[in-house]
Amino acid sequence: MNSILLTHEKLDIAKIERSVTDSGTGATSIFIGTTRDHFHNRKVKKLSYEAYESMAVKEIEKLCSDTRKTWNIINIAVHHRLGDVPVKEVSVVIAASSAHRKESLAAINYLIDNLKAKVPIWKKEIYEDGYSEWKANCDCNWVPKNHK
Repeated sequence: MNSILLTHEKLDIAKIERSVTDSGTGATSIFIGTTRDHFHNRKVKKLSYEAYESMAVKEIEKLCSDTRKTWNIINIAVHHRLGDVPVKEVSVVIAASSAHRKESLAAINYLIDNLKAKVPIWKKEIYEDGYSEWKANCDCNWVPKNHK
């Protein structure tokens, strides 16, 4: 089972964890991405996310499929918050369950790395001084390698 969600609501980590764990899973691995309060010595107030939603969902479905081709994963959840995400709040939760921990841990790393590189979700950092800027993820396929 794959659970994919793009939402403007707060993410419920416990609910996501329950959605991927069942009687056949011996391991559930979870990645939780949160908004931190700084970036390069600047105070961050919040992040704001936008997505090309239909394409993002298709790309996440493809990532889930690719993950299952490599590891024996039972359930996957990829939930990403859109809109404003204040400091200390959750932006993304990725959970994977499997019979054994090595597979779910490897799957989580693959999923978060490729979510950042391939899925059309964009992040704007909004600083306490009122300045804001769109951030290019250095993992993105479409960002030049010399971009900072």
